[in-house]
Amino acid sequence: MTSLEKSGAGIPAGKPGGPGEAAEDGGQADGAAGKAAAGKAAAPARRGPAPATGMARFMGGQPTEKSMDFAGSSRRLLAQLRPERAIITVALALGVASVALAVIGPKVLGHATDLIFGGVVGRQMPDGASKAEALERLRQQGNGKVADVLSAVDFTPGQGIDFDAVGIVLLWVTLIYVASSLFAFVQARIATTVVQRAVFRLREEVEAKLGRLPLSYFDKQQRGEVLSRATNDIDNIAQTLQQTLSQIVTSLLTIVGVLAMMFWISWLLALVALITVPVSVVVATKIGKRAQPQFVAQWKSTGKLNAHIEEMYTGHSLVKVFGRQKESAEAFRRENEELYAAGFKAQFISGIIQPAMMFIGNLNYVLVAVVGGLRVASGALSIGDVQAFVQYSRQFSQPLTQVASMANLVQSGVASAERVFELLDAEEQSPDAAADAETRHVRGEVAFEQVSFRYEADKPLIEDLSLTVRPGQTVAIVGPTGAGKTTLVNLLMRFYEVGGGRITLDGRDIAEMPREELRSHIGMVLQDTWLFGGTIADNIAYGAAGDVPMDKIVEAAKATHVDRFVRTLPDGYDTVIDEEGANVSVGEKQLITIARAFLAEPEILVLDEATSSVDTRTEVLIQHAMGRLRAGRTSFVIAHRLSTIRDADVILVMESGRIVEQGTHDALLTAGGAYARLYEAQFAQPVAEA
Repeated sequence: MTSLEKSGAGIPAGKPGGPGEAAEDGGQADGAAGKAAAGKAAAPARRGPAPATGMARFMGGQPTEKSMDFAGSSRRLLAQLRPERAIITVALALGVASVALAVIGPKVLGHATDLIFGGVVGRQMPDGASKAEALERLRQQGNGKVADVLSAVDFTPGQGIDFDAVGIVLLWVTLIYVASSLFAFVQARIATTVVQRAVFRLREEVEAKLGRLPLSYFDKQQRGEVLSRATNDIDNIAQTLQQTLSQIVTSLLTIVGVLAMMFWISWLLALVALITVPVSVVVATKIGKRAQPQFVAQWKSTGKLNAHIEEMYTGHSLVKVFGRQKESAEAFRRENEELYAAGFKAQFISGIIQPAMMFIGNLNYVLVAVVGGLRVASGALSIGDVQAFVQYSRQFSQPLTQVASMANLVQSGVASAERVFELLDAEEQSPDAAADAETRHVRGEVAFEQVSFRYEADKPLIEDLSLTVRPGQTVAIVGPTGAGKTTLVNLLMRFYEVGGGRITLDGRDIAEMPREELRSHIGMVLQDTWLFGGTIADNIAYGAAGDVPMDKIVEAAKATHVDRFVRTLPDGYDTVIDEEGANVSVGEKQLITIARAFLAEPEILVLDEATSSVDTRTEVLIQHAMGRLRAGRTSFVIAHRLSTIRDADVILVMESGRIVEQGTHDALLTAGGAYARLYEAQFAQPVAEA
C-alpha cells in the first residue's frame, strides 16, 4: 500500500533555533513570549550573526556589528554616485562658475572702495598738481607716512568721487553675485537629483538583497534591526549626502579660488592666512577620530532600540498577559539611555569642531588685519586691496569651518552606510539553476536520499535520512518538539540547503531547479498565519498567480468554510484587514490561509499544524475540506494532535532527526512503540485521569 524507505541513524541534538522547530512548539510568538515571561537574557554579543531569540531579546542582546572602516565605507558610498557621472560633471561646472564669480566679487568691490577713497583724497588736494607733486609736497611738510599710504591710492588732485564709475562697478558686483547665486541654485537642484537617485538605487539594492538572503539570515537577526538598516540608516545616508555633498564641493572650490586671489593680491598675506590651515586640519582630524566610534555606537543603539520597539509592539498583548510591562519599560529605558549616551557623545565631540575652527579663523582674521595694516602703512597695498583681502580671509576660513562642522554629518552617514553595506555583503543563498525551457508536468513523487543536515556545524540534526513518497500519498509526520519534523519541510522548500545527500521531485534534484519553479508546485499552510493589509478577497487570491475571478475566490472560501463567517461581515469579501489581522480571530485567519492554499491548487501540499487554532467543530469541517484538497496531491502533514492524522496513508514518527517508526495509525498503535506512547500520552492518560 505504501512505498517508504528509511535508513541510517541520527545523533540526538538540541534544538538549533531553526524557524520550523520554533513553530512546532506552539509558534514562534508564543514561544518567544514564554521566554520573555521567564525573563531570560539573550546570549552575549559576538561577531557575526547573533542567534535570534524572538521577543526574549528585549531582555538583552546585541545586533550584528563589524569593524569600522571609515575610508573604505566612504569610498563605497561615493561609488553609489558613479552612474550620475555626466550630471555630476555639469554640477561641478556650475559650481566652479558660481565660486569663481563669488571669488571675483570682493576684488571688484575693492575697486569701488578705492574709487571712493581716491575721490575723498583727491578733493582735499590742491587742483592743478599731479599725484607725484601732491605726494612730494606732503613729504616736504613732514607727512612722509601719509604720503606712503596715499602712494598706493589712485587719485587726481582737485577731483572728487566719480559716482558714475562707482555705479558701474557696483552694477557689475550686483550682476556677478546674482549670476553666482543662480549657478549655485541650479547646482543645488542637480545635487538633490543626484542624491535622491543614488539613494533610490541603494534602496532597490537593499530590497533585492533581502530577497536573495537565505532564511537562516533572518533567523539570526532581529526584525527591528534589519528594518532599521533598511529604513533609518538609508534615510540618514540620504540626509548626509543631501546636506554635505554639494556644500563640500562648493567649500573646496571656494578654498582653492580664494587662495588663488589671495596670492594674487599679496603673497605675504596669503602665507599669513595659510599659517592656521595645518592647525585647523590637526584639530579637525583629532576630534573626528574621537567622534566616529560614537556615531557607530549611536546607530547601533538606534537599531537595538528599533528592534525592541518592534518586538514590544508586535507582542504587546503577550507582554500584558504575562505582566511584563515593567520589564519592557526597563529594557526600553536601558536601550534609550544607551542611545542617549552614544548620541550625546557623538554630537558633543563632533560639535566641538565648529567653535574650534571659528576660534582659529578669528586668529587668522587678526593676523591678516595686523599684517595688512602694516602693508597699507608702508604703501605696498591699497585700502581696497586690504578690504578685499579681509573678505577673502573670511571666505577662506568660512568653508574650512563649514567642512569641519559637517564632520558630524559625514561621520554619522558613513556609520549608517557601513551598516547598510554589511547587509548588502551578507552571504546570499546559492544561485538558482537555469530554468527549463519546456514546462514539465509534476506528478508529486518526493524522495529524500541519504539526507543530512545541521543548523550548526557541531550539532548534527538529521543524518543519513532516506524516504520515498509516492504521488498522491498523504504522509503525516509526528514526534516530539525538536525532532526535525518542520526541518524536513524547510529542506523540501529549499529554505535551507541539505548538508549531504539530495532531495528529488519526480526524480529531479531540487537543487537543480529554480526556487521559484520548485515552490510554485508546493502549497503551504503554516501554524503561524500571515495576512497582509488588504481585503479578505485579496488575501485569499494571494496564493494564485495572475488575476483570479471572484467566483473562484468564493468557491475556495466555501470549500474551506471561510464563506460562512465572511458573509456576516458588513463588507463581506471587501472587508479590509490589517497586517496583524486584528479584526478577525486567530481561527478565522487560519481559515483564510487554508483557503489561500486551496485556491493555489499545488501538486504538493504542506500542512504544518494547520488546524491548531480552530475549534473542534471547525476542525472537523476543515478535515473534510482538507480531504478534498489532498485528493490527488502529495501531502505532508505535520501534527501534534494525532486525531487529525488518523486517515494518513503513512505516519512517520521522528525522534532526534531519525525516522524511528512508520506505518498506518492502526498498525503503529498495535506495534506499541513510540507512536503508541505519544497517542497514549495524548488521549489515554487524560481519559484515565478523568
